[in-house]
Amino acid sequence: MQLEDFDYDLPDELIAQFPAMARSGSRLLTLDGNSGALADRQFVDLPELVAQADLLVFNNTRVIKARLFGHKSTGGQIEVLVERVLGEHEVLAHVRASKSPKPGTTLMLDGGWQVEVMGREADLFVLHFQGETDVLNILEQSGRLPLPPYISHTPDGVDETRYQTVYAEHAGAVAAPTAGLHFDEATLARLAAKGVQTAFVTLHVGAGTFQPVRVSRITEHKMHSELYSVPDETAQKIAACRARGGKVTAVGTTTLRALESAARGGQLKSGAGETDIFITPGFHFNVVDRLLTNFHLPKSTLLMLVSAFAGFEHMRAAYVHAVLQRYRFFSYGDAMLIDRQQT
Repeated sequence: MQLEDFDYDLPDELIAQFPAMARSGSRLLTLDGNSGALADRQFVDLPELVAQADLLVFNNTRVIKARLFGHKSTGGQIEVLVERVLGEHEVLAHVRASKSPKPGTTLMLDGGWQVEVMGREADLFVLHFQGETDVLNILEQSGRLPLPPYISHTPDGVDETRYQTVYAEHAGAVAAPTAGLHFDEATLARLAAKGVQTAFVTLHVGAGTFQPVRVSRITEHKMHSELYSVPDETAQKIAACRARGGKVTAVGTTTLRALESAARGGQLKSGAGETDIFITPGFHFNVVDRLLTNFHLPKSTLLMLVSAFAGFEHMRAAYVHAVLQRYRFFSYGDAMLIDRQQT
């Protein structure tokens, strides 16, 4: 398939710049991947759409304040976006500057932190933070929340709360698993009261999730790599869900990518690893039956993923419907609940 197959027209005013007043106050478009049937709902309806036998799997990564500003020792301004924390004092990062810093260069970051450029890995830089303070503490003190490029305002206190899921636990993501942003404590309590089980994976979302696809033939695209972990308990809960005839629902494409990466051999295996899985139409899903997700950018790898999950034509029709019905798009936007197309 060609990149142009995944394009669509989206008015700028439908790109959500701010979250809904309440976490669960968004709309919910349901899509049956077999029939293509669509229904306009509200997110608060979700517990009614999930059966007691089902399992909801969430990504419990926590977004870090990954954007830092400063200057080189020569005075040139720089911007650092941490892609991955490698250890207590080292990170892999994007560095934006008038000239790329060479190994051995010292960067002076806001807050008084000194960083040495150790080397490069492709387009990324290995940076060493000097001193005794560990990287995560430095980011918390001096970093800024890395809102997506299509959100135009400067991050504030509202974003620091709302661009984080209520169940975020393991720090390491530079972008939120946005399908989870719709859940509040009340919704989780309603699901628990119904007897619906929940489980967690961790996938630290990288900045590469926003990188555009630059090739016409999508099979030539190289995905960025991300760290993930599937606990033993989650694998056991998925097996139990299968045994009782329930549906495994992935909350977000990151959860789906973690689960399907852990099941590439056909059987789900718990443990940690790295994944650069690229899901396009024709992909065989081994784990996930239903997907809760937001609306994705034109020509994006995530739009390709949901097209693989629901069927290309069904997804195209769903996006046309969502635009006509004025749904809110992207990270702070509305949600879709998709039942997988059976092949």
